[in-house]
Formats: sequence, C-alpha cells, structure tokens
Amino acid sequence: MTHVEDELRSQPECWARAAAEAGRWAPDLPRPGERVAIVGCGTSSFMARAAAALREGAGQGETDAFAASEFPRHRPYDRVLALTRSGTTTEVLDLLARLRGRTPTTAVTADPSTPVGEAADRVVVLDHADELSVVQTRFATTALTLLRAHLGLHPDSAVADCRTALAEPLPEGLVECGQFTFLGRGWTVGLAHEAALKMREAALAWAEAYPAMEYRHGPISVSTSGTATWMIGEAPDGLARQVGDTGALWVRGALDPLAELVRAQRLAVAVAAARGLDPDRPRHLTRSVIL
Repeated sequence: MTHVEDELRSQPECWARAAAEAGRWAPDLPRPGERVAIVGCGTSSFMARAAAALREGAGQGETDAFAASEFPRHRPYDRVLALTRSGTTTEVLDLLARLRGRTPTTAVTADPSTPVGEAADRVVVLDHADELSVVQTRFATTALTLLRAHLGLHPDSAVADCRTALAEPLPEGLVECGQFTFLGRGWTVGLAHEAALKMREAALAWAEAYPAMEYRHGPISVSTSGTATWMIGEAPDGLARQVGDTGALWVRGALDPLAELVRAQRLAVAVAAARGLDPDRPRHLTRSVIL
C-alpha cells in the first residue's frame, strides 16, 4: 500500500479526533464578528476557500480566502488564518513575516517545530494528521473538519459517510474515463477544485473544476462519451439530465461533501494505478515548496 492510500484510509479517525478537540483550539481560531482572511498554497488554498465560504455563510463574519502569494497586503483584517501542513512553505512564511505586529495570525499545521511555529502568533497543531506523502489527503480534510466543528457545522454523519466513501466501490466505468470535471456550489466549490488537483497530481489526469452553475457556460462542451462529471454537493435542477445528454458519466455526490472528496482521492489513486503511476512520486512535485 502506498503512503497516499494508507493516509487517506485513516481519515475517519483523524476527523473524529479533530472534531472532539475543536473546543481546545477555539481561543486560537477566528471568533464571531472578526474580519478574517484564510490563506494557503495548493491544496491548503482550496481548503481555505471552502472554510471561508462556510464561515461567512454561517454569519460568523466577513471571510476571504487567498493563495498566500496573492494576499492583498494593504487590506485590513482582524485575523489571518494560515493553513500549512509542512510549516515550511515559503509563500506562507513570507506573508506571516509581513503581518507580524500588524495583524494577529494563527497557523494550522502538522508540525509546530518547523519555522511556522515562530512565524505565527498562535499555532494549532494537527500532528495526528501529518503525512509522509507528497499528495495531501488527511491533513487537508482534517484541518477543514476542525474548522467546520469550530463553526458548529460538523455533522454527526460526516465520519460515518467518510467510512462509506472508503468502503463502497467506485462507480463502474469511472476509472477508465479520460477526462474528469468536478463541480461544487458554495463551500463545495473549493472541494471540487481540490478533487481536480488530486487527479492531476496523483494520476496526471485531465481534470477541471467549476461552480456548478458556471459549468453550462462553456465547460460542458468538453463533456462527451468517455468523460465524467462529478457533482460534490447538491446539483442544480436539470444538470444531471444535461450531462447525460452529452454522453458523459454523471456521478452524483450523495454523501457529506467532505466524504465525497475522499471518494475523489480514491479515484485519483485508482486511476494512477491503472496508468502504471506511483502516486507517492508525483511528477515535478515535492512535499513542500521552499523557494
């Protein structure tokens, strides 16, 4: 079993622990009413996008999400929350250094002994979700689980749905598809982008992601026999039929959206195996980008 497979299968336990410990970390996380920016790189930037949509949608306060390298340095925030598995990513550390003494910062990381432990004002540690793999799975979803629980939005069904996502077979014919489109709405748009990234990283697959309502404004033109369109979350009315009319395989997300992301992680590993690729050694990638 690869590191990626081993780590993605441990997610139910990681999520349950993160949800149980959310109260412990509450003083270090954004408080209701604060104007917050959530930042990260790669996978963490997509988790930031999902978390920001959840927080603002819950009425907790204005919340933006940025890739760390694209943070608008002159825009004021009450707190900046950085997601960084390794704690060594250059763009995150540079941003935290610029914000020191100006804006309170919190980092969510797997390893507080890395430079982020000194760069951020506060550090939330998810060391039980650390990973050996280059391709992120459990740290990203565990960090988002922590934030969902902190917001009071972690459903009791999420862990059970995650176990279902790991146990049930993937839809027939999905692994053989040559192109994959992931769709989301609201906070699940970030999950759709992360699912597509997993396909590109682990399986070198042609994968795209869009807000579900935008898919019909052009991207649906690439859908045809031998492609798949996967909806993470509730689909807009009529979309399944329209995808079916293209000849593409429609995959309906029936589980908790975060559990649907786990299914997409499994797909990435399965497609990699079918193509003779090692998902633990993705092309041109390292575990952390240090410039």
